[in-house]
Amino acid sequence: MDHTPFIFAAFLVTALGTLALVAQSWLAMRKSEALADDLKSVK
Repeated sequence: MDHTPFIFAAFLVTALGTLALVAQSWLAMRKSEALADDLKSVK
């Protein structure tokens, strides 16, 4: 039995999970930077 499809599927799941984590982190960073800019403008 050839395990190649399972190996490709595992890499695909890992890559998609990594991309989702990067996207979520990037969005959180943008939100935090916007909040920090708002705090700076309040002073």
